[in-house]
Amino acid sequence: MTGQAGDADEPVTGSRWFLLGLSNIISVPAIILITAFAGFASLARESGFSLEQALVMTATVWALPAQVVLVGSMAADASLWATAFAVTLSSVRLLPMIVSLLPLVRTDTTPRWQLFLLSHFIAITAWVFAMARAPEVPRQGRLPFLMGFGCAIMSGSMLCIVLSYLLLERLPPVVSAALFFLTPVYFLTSLTAAAKAFADKLALAFGLVLGPVFFLWIPGLDLLWTGLVGGTAAYLIGRFRRASP
Repeated sequence: MTGQAGDADEPVTGSRWFLLGLSNIISVPAIILITAFAGFASLARESGFSLEQALVMTATVWALPAQVVLVGSMAADASLWATAFAVTLSSVRLLPMIVSLLPLVRTDTTPRWQLFLLSHFIAITAWVFAMARAPEVPRQGRLPFLMGFGCAIMSGSMLCIVLSYLLLERLPPVVSAALFFLTPVYFLTSLTAAAKAFADKLALAFGLVLGPVFFLWIPGLDLLWTGLVGGTAAYLIGRFRRASP
């Protein structure tokens, strides 16, 4: 248990909570996420991006769906504004997660810059981990604990990108192809498992149908229009269904 990190007479300092969070890199959520970045490395390499560019995208964007949108839009020669808009739409879903998490970790003396820094690490994996584990940690230790976990998964993911990117050309073509499809398979299975509401399942179905259509119709903006049209339609239908007697 997280709360057993120190003896009863020995208070656990912020640095030790950080190390405890760091140690959670050996956990199922962390390993699944880090492994998925092997697929992102393959996607970036096959799309013509250098290793350095893939690492910068990971460190600055840090949301695998948004990174895939960024690579896909840039590879399709979409305009800068269209690319930025598509990435923003993909990442805006993280805002409610951050808003719901911050009351659990901040104290009256927490500097605002630390909250902003923690927010950068919050994506699906970190948020689910934080909501499950933060209540087990004393309030003063929650922020360094989650910062440690965030640094762990980001560092592990970047290391996975380096190894995968460098080894791809030495792997058999079938293995490279499997890595290339690892990211979309990860997304599809994760979204399917997370889709609980009717609107969520409908949005997933619309995305699977509209994605190929918009790719053929508007290649440079296919991801943007798939999300915009499919997501809006799913939301409206779901809302109408809830309002119906």
